[in-house]
Amino acid sequence: MLPPPPRQPPPQASSARGAVRLHRPFLRSLLGVLRLLQLLAGAAFWITIATSRYQGPVHFALFVSVFFWLLTLALYFLTLLGKYELVPFLGAHWLVVNVAHDLLAAALYGAATGIMIDQTQRHSYCNIKDYSLPCAYHAFLAAAVCGGLCLGLYLLSAFYECCRRHQGEQEVV
Repeated sequence: MLPPPPRQPPPQASSARGAVRLHRPFLRSLLGVLRLLQLLAGAAFWITIATSRYQGPVHFALFVSVFFWLLTLALYFLTLLGKYELVPFLGAHWLVVNVAHDLLAAALYGAATGIMIDQTQRHSYCNIKDYSLPCAYHAFLAAAVCGGLCLGLYLLSAFYECCRRHQGEQEVV
């Protein structure tokens, strides 16, 4: 004798383990645009430093920029694909994780920008006309500008996410 057929279909698998789909509202949101701008400015920051002759404390600035570029890239794609729930413990608090990431990135980009400003001032002697030896002044100046831009973008996204959290939102978008 066969068992009776089930009355209801079996429950669907969790969306976190389902097919990969783009979370289109994130692409059009302010946070999605800010993340893309952070990635572009961060890449400009570390590429500018990496292509110049650097030494000393500039290594820290390069570390900060590459580390947060990679971390921002991971956050962007996890949010874009809607797979942040797969991150143990942190996925349930994704908005708070993003706020913490942005505040830490802003603090360390502030330090990195300060280092690049200091290095720019130290290399200002070669900013005179007809100076023929290789000098990293212009690269350090460009990196300082990119670092300041990154600092502003991370502060802006942290402020936006804090406002969303204060309004009682639990989701990033």
